[in-house]
Amino acid sequence: MSETKKAENLFRIVLVEPEIPQNTGNIGRTCVGTNCELHLIGPMSFEINDTQLKRAGLDYWQHLTWFYYPTYEDWFKKVEDPTRVFYLTTKVKQTYYEPQYQKGDWFVFGKETKGLPPEIINQNLEQAVTIPQTGPVRSLNLATAVAVVIFEGYRQSLLLNQGSKL
Repeated sequence: MSETKKAENLFRIVLVEPEIPQNTGNIGRTCVGTNCELHLIGPMSFEINDTQLKRAGLDYWQHLTWFYYPTYEDWFKKVEDPTRVFYLTTKVKQTYYEPQYQKGDWFVFGKETKGLPPEIINQNLEQAVTIPQTGPVRSLNLATAVAVVIFEGYRQSLLLNQGSKL
């Protein structure tokens, strides 16, 4: 009988003060499907046992590797290498496909209504990236934005590994 070895996590997704449980549930489901960790920073406007969160995550939530931190500072203490943290915002010109992502990188997203606080972006301009928008919207839905960035990192990893499985 062979043992099943859990694959190493691809990326670490960080949500700062998420507000909509359905988005967090969808992001959790995407994290399970892409072998990413989910890191939640409070305060949140819902509880993890929220029915809407669980419905959006379906029966995948039990497979999700996730962590909760009361504050941004509590989370940041866990970061081994701050140069491997990327902050998503609409307030910069550098696009999300310019950096070369590595397994274990952190992707930080702000709350649905306001994004990341300006002080976080201003302190991390070198690692702040945006998803370009061509239409008349301010930003993509949070769950969509997370998926877009995860799959760009995944695409880069596949190219680096010449198509091998991660």
